[in-house]
Amino acid sequence: MKAYSGKKWMKGLTGTMLAVMLAGTTVLAGCSSSGSDAGATTADGKSVLKVEVFDRGNSPAGSTITNNYLTKLVNERFGAPNKIDVQYVPIPRSEELQKLNVLMASGGDVPDIVFTYDQGTFNRYAQQGGLTDLTDLLNQYGPNLKKFLGEDTLAYGQIEGKQYAIPGKRSVLGKYASYIRQDWLDALKMPMPQTTDELYSTLKAFKEKDPGKVGSGLIPFAMTIEPAQYEPLIWSFIKQPLTDEQKYTMTQKLGSRDYPVLLPGFKDGLKFMNKLYNEGMISRDFSLDKDKKQFGQDIQNGKVGFFTEDAGNPYYANGTYENLQKNVKGAVLTPTDVFTNNEGKHIKPQYASNGLYIMIPKSSTKAVEAIKYLDWMASGKNVFDMQNGVEGENYTLKDGLPIIKEDASADVTNRIYNYGDMVIIANGKIVGTEEQNNDAYIMQMPEKYQADMRKSVEISNSDTFPPINFNKPIESEAKYGSALQDKFDQLVVKATMVTPDQFDATYDSLLKDYMSSGGQAIMDERTKAFQEGAYTK
Repeated sequence: MKAYSGKKWMKGLTGTMLAVMLAGTTVLAGCSSSGSDAGATTADGKSVLKVEVFDRGNSPAGSTITNNYLTKLVNERFGAPNKIDVQYVPIPRSEELQKLNVLMASGGDVPDIVFTYDQGTFNRYAQQGGLTDLTDLLNQYGPNLKKFLGEDTLAYGQIEGKQYAIPGKRSVLGKYASYIRQDWLDALKMPMPQTTDELYSTLKAFKEKDPGKVGSGLIPFAMTIEPAQYEPLIWSFIKQPLTDEQKYTMTQKLGSRDYPVLLPGFKDGLKFMNKLYNEGMISRDFSLDKDKKQFGQDIQNGKVGFFTEDAGNPYYANGTYENLQKNVKGAVLTPTDVFTNNEGKHIKPQYASNGLYIMIPKSSTKAVEAIKYLDWMASGKNVFDMQNGVEGENYTLKDGLPIIKEDASADVTNRIYNYGDMVIIANGKIVGTEEQNNDAYIMQMPEKYQADMRKSVEISNSDTFPPINFNKPIESEAKYGSALQDKFDQLVVKATMVTPDQFDATYDSLLKDYMSSGGQAIMDERTKAFQEGAYTK
């Protein structure tokens, strides 16, 4: 691994990117004073450890993102006994990658602990020599951390056998469930659809008979350009079984997701979407709804008969389902699992076992303190207390699981408003086994929705397959990934919206453009890596 060089980092950036990064450096310089300074200590002699934290602009009155209940808890439990002052460096969540690139390029101003959800960014930092090799440090100072994460999760932070990131542990691996208006089915005296063909018949009946008396705004199947809305449909058309070689060489990782662009059946999935669109079954302007705002409004206003979504999303307090029931008397959503593949299974992707990639920049002199901090978080009840607050005030225990007190006052609830961004070694609530974590996930929801939430979680965990993981970076994915994500979105949108007689020509042209823009390079590199055995199962 070559030594990290700020100049090398900037070489190859476009003029626009460099201008944005340099502009960002000026903005951040004032709030992150040399987190990597070897002599950084406080007036009372404490060592300073600087840690990135996402700033979502949601701090309640009396708190800031750098000074709140959890930052104080960290410094009382970890900082004081270890004579370390943990200071937090805010990074706007909406500008995460741009600001992180600025900090990494600056060298001296980068915090001692940084993170990203983007695997390509992690790979790039490691390849360019910007990250500390944590292999020995983890063995020496991270016994609790290693036990908490486990080998499968740790593998996501390894490159050719060396640990360059500490992956956060994802508590729940299930992704998606589908939802249908049960009251519409009941009004039409139709059974719950069990297959893709039966779903089509149901959607057609919704459109033609309008059981909710919606009128011209009726949307049988709500759609957006976000993967949660179309992935279950697309993957159900992928022909099974697949060989290992097909799985590893014909999928393409863009960002954090595997896309089945080259797998047999992908074109068939888009052709089905095209059919639905041209028959008026799915949202007309789905390609414009990148933030899912219109999607949510349409469901809550009672216009939608069917949709797919992240399993828990409809059930949060004051969320999609609760607002639907407020707006439409008698509205009932039922979780369902309808998309079937050629084997009769409801195939769908699951999350990788890792969340964040937690990294210690090469320029940091506080790598030992950083690992000690993460190890402390993984020890005892620290994760539990940071995620749940105070027993009897924030939650009660039932069978060892935390039950949120719905009558807790705002000042009590606000204690842990940012626990998801502070407990970086965990993505979601971790309370024990996978089953217990799922139970904790379910119990976050209002009690009246927990039965439906449980069914959603069961659906999200059925007939799933794990993501593909190579034990070395696929450099072309990092190089072309962002541009290809746009190309992929264009392929989905244009192939769906074109008239049926133009589908084949449009699809073939867009796929050719996708492949020549980096898709072929990714396929070639993944094929070579597979042939060399550089992959994990």
